[in-house]
Amino acid sequence: MRNPKARTAPAALPDVPASEPGLDGNVRAVDRALALLDVFGEEDGPLALADLARRSGLHLTTALRLLGTLESHGFVKRLPGGGYVLGATLLLLGERFRRTLRLDDHVRPALERLRLESRESATFFVREADRRRCLFRLDSPHPVRHHARVGEVQPLGIGAHGRALLALDPVPELRPRLPIISRGERLADVAAIAAPVLGAGGVLAGSIGITMPLYRFDAAAECLCVALVMREAVAVTTALGGDPTPLNGER
Repeated sequence: MRNPKARTAPAALPDVPASEPGLDGNVRAVDRALALLDVFGEEDGPLALADLARRSGLHLTTALRLLGTLESHGFVKRLPGGGYVLGATLLLLGERFRRTLRLDDHVRPALERLRLESRESATFFVREADRRRCLFRLDSPHPVRHHARVGEVQPLGIGAHGRALLALDPVPELRPRLPIISRGERLADVAAIAAPVLGAGGVLAGSIGITMPLYRFDAAAECLCVALVMREAVAVTTALGGDPTPLNGER
């Protein structure tokens, strides 16, 4: 949940019928219920009704009515002292999301976009102890390209993917700028650009990137591929329930 203290509370919303659709087709009651859930911050204790109404921009009566419905389904819990906290249903839904999440549902479309827009090979690696494994790969349509196999194991700490998988390790002052770029580092004639991908809770999910023959990696190719790789690293991180903040502003 986002921290509501970092933003200004919205103006109170008019008390219109809950079932009336908004201009964009959304159901107002659902929008408002989600707005109530969204105002709970990570550092918050129990929140009073007045605080929830103020933060969400809802009238007290509307907030109370919606909280009653949310409580009946376990999305919030009202404590004996009168404050509200998030309910156990959210934890159950989070666990269900985690168990049903399929990495390839999000990684493969990202690799397809990278290959289509760069016309180079797109790859996703995962870390396995002190090495890395190629989990997904789409080859460049060019006849001259870097060849690698899905399942191939390579060392950590060398090459763009090998360093990207270590890039967000502790000690922020020593973290490299993202994405990681390598030129002939692991293989003499190969260039690569890679960035880490995070899952829920900040857990490293892997690294995503583009690989090409070094002779095609000119300034224009670098500029294009840097933007594409960072875009997809953020997109996949978000899709996996991760926080892309550590990826932003690094380059």
